[in-house]
Amino acid sequence: MAPKIAIIYYSMYGHIRTMALAIKKGIEAAGCEAVLLQVPETLSDDILGKMSAPPKSEDPIANVAELANYDGFMFGLSGRYGMMPAQVKTFWDATGQLWQSGQLIGKPAGVFVSTGTQGGGQE
Repeated sequence: MAPKIAIIYYSMYGHIRTMALAIKKGIEAAGCEAVLLQVPETLSDDILGKMSAPPKSEDPIANVAELANYDGFMFGLSGRYGMMPAQVKTFWDATGQLWQSGQLIGKPAGVFVSTGTQGGGQE
């Protein structure tokens, strides 16, 4: 059975998702199964509309409880003024029980990032 890799990303304007699709293609070319998952959105539709954010993709929403079912991870995020988006921080903060129980030990992970300006900014 091929290793199952979760590509978990947050993409407000679609740029990080475009990168996630390229990562998925590479993972599959290496003989693994790759699944695209979105980090849950924390902003309201009203706020997203005011930010001119396009509709989200149809990719499933990442569920912390299901992370232990994957063999490895790739995380995609934008830089927001030198930090990760609050949506990604909220997702990470919810993984404490997995960390404490050791359910992610030995599972490889990688990160891909995009920023709009040197040193951070919007994607």
